[in-house]
Amino acid sequence: MLLRQAVQDHPVVILTGARQVGKSTLLRHEKPFSTWRYVTLDDFDVLRQAGQDPAALWAGVDRVVLDEVQKSPSLLSAVKQAVDRRRQAVRFVLSGSANLLLMQNVSETLAGRAVYFTLFPMTLGELRGRLGADLLLAAFRGTLPAERTIDVGESPASHMLRGFMPALATLSGPEAVLRWWEGYVATYLERDLRSLSQIDSLSDFRRVMEAWALRSGQMLNQTEVSRDTGISQPTVHRYLNLLEASHLAVRVPALARNRTKRLIKTPKLYWADPGLASYLAGHHQAGELAASREVGGIFETLVFLHLQGVVQTWLPRPRLFYWRTTTGKEVDFVIEQGRKLLAVEVKLSATHHYADAEGLRAFCEDYPEAVGGLLIHAGQEVKRLGEKIVAVPWQLLG
Repeated sequence: MLLRQAVQDHPVVILTGARQVGKSTLLRHEKPFSTWRYVTLDDFDVLRQAGQDPAALWAGVDRVVLDEVQKSPSLLSAVKQAVDRRRQAVRFVLSGSANLLLMQNVSETLAGRAVYFTLFPMTLGELRGRLGADLLLAAFRGTLPAERTIDVGESPASHMLRGFMPALATLSGPEAVLRWWEGYVATYLERDLRSLSQIDSLSDFRRVMEAWALRSGQMLNQTEVSRDTGISQPTVHRYLNLLEASHLAVRVPALARNRTKRLIKTPKLYWADPGLASYLAGHHQAGELAASREVGGIFETLVFLHLQGVVQTWLPRPRLFYWRTTTGKEVDFVIEQGRKLLAVEVKLSATHHYADAEGLRAFCEDYPEAVGGLLIHAGQEVKRLGEKIVAVPWQLLG
């Protein structure tokens, strides 16, 4: 596991992720962390102590997990002092549901001392007890999968509706899933937001979340969201930053390596879990979701979750982009690792045709360093669409 490797070499490891992705469970039950002193700032007495005498929280031990650390940023100075005094002897894991990379005091205080990891919702493979799939890694090495037909199981709409949070795996039916997401959103609004920032109106924030959910997978247009919700653009911008800080939304930047082409530069927005996007968009039944105009963007969100979850395990860690020219050529995702590029197009269709790979072919022509392209779809077939392009069912991603 990457975390186990990291704590051997670095005095501070920072683990962040959205609420309920399993951070605390991992740190309390996986070795070696299960043998470390575990301290959570969810405990009000501990939180008070962190403000008055933080070093006492790890007195007598040199292996410490500090959970929900964003609740006491002043604690970081004490961690820094402990590391500077005994760098080779002490080890800290700091965990929280806020993106600590976006908190200025974290990056400044722990610069040169910490490495960062983000825990995402589970992939389909993880939910089914499989280790990470090697499709993307093989593609980066120039090996595309052989043509075949697979059993895909449930429709993508059912997965998009349920989502991929660990707690959802044990729920028995759609009503239980709906109640879970209802409670999740309420907890986030009432708990996390109040600790991250002052929100003038929770109902306004909920409206902004719903508006962004209808646009998951689209280019950011804060003016449009402001107009549709009746909320000022500066407020919409601030709310979007809060969603990003709490790992519920992710901006995917545009690739801009080709200086000879005029390229779109506006980032896209994706929700961290397609189930959350579906719930906020008002889709509570698989048939209703499948017939909606948002279904394509939410399917892209499902694919984004799997791409992100897989490539986070690589070293060096790749980056995700999208590509679009001003003339309309585009691919939904570009994975960049070093000088290598892999293009990924997403089509919510059970069938696929040569024309569906037009954007992938255009990308490979413009970027000769691209190792190839994948057309991710909702069907059953693995099928070649070109020398370096193959259509693949989304279930093979993870």
